[in-house]
Amino acid sequence: MNRKITLLLLMVMGLAALAACGGGAYYVAAPPPPPRYAVVGYAPGPGFVWTEGFWNWRGGSWVWAPGAWRRAPHPGAVWVPARWIPAGHRYRFVRGYWR
Repeated sequence: MNRKITLLLLMVMGLAALAACGGGAYYVAAPPPPPRYAVVGYAPGPGFVWTEGFWNWRGGSWVWAPGAWRRAPHPGAVWVPARWIPAGHRYRFVRGYWR
């Protein structure tokens, strides 16, 4: 019985930790490198929008997340790109989203 309660408690704590990460914003001390640029090419079909790449902070280092063509969720939707905003002596990451 004790083992089941411990396992359940660990699962709940893990889900809570994941939910806390889902807010879309986090902070790092180092500024991101300059953005990378590449040839975008043509959309794969109607209704697709290019979502720009961005620098992501993973495991203590910067990792480039490349851009991609994504289908807009509804006509007229606009992609707001991910960005790093200076916040005091740190940088705050805001994930990209559809508006």
